[in-house]
Amino acid sequence: MKTESNARVESDGRTEPSEERPTAETTVEVRCTGHVRDAVGSPGLTFTFEGTTLREFLTAFFAEYDVEDMLIAETEADATTRGWATVPGELPGTWRKNPEGEQTRAYARVAINGTFNEHIGGLNTRLEDGDRVALMYPFIYCC
Repeated sequence: MKTESNARVESDGRTEPSEERPTAETTVEVRCTGHVRDAVGSPGLTFTFEGTTLREFLTAFFAEYDVEDMLIAETEADATTRGWATVPGELPGTWRKNPEGEQTRAYARVAINGTFNEHIGGLNTRLEDGDRVALMYPFIYCC
């Protein structure tokens, strides 16, 4: 386990020692589908990163594999696709989605242990060793 120093630097340049706190390291199983699988070069791999949240996992994963543009939408328009059905005035049940900038692109999904991240805790979802993270961006063919 790595440690992170909490030392303070005084205005005269002296460093005041303080206790060190452990930095968590998490190992997850990653499953990739469609375009993500092609870009990563494998349908599955084990990935270790510093931190315990989906946000920290994605930051580390995107630093190693260039797939962020396939999965994360920058705007609401990137995250939305036009449907064929008219949306009713009042939707049944509870509807939630991740905030703008934390949404997946239309048709792309991120799931933890089989559940889409927006149904758990978004990018703040806590990950534990052995969790399965699926990065999905399917091949879509149109006529």
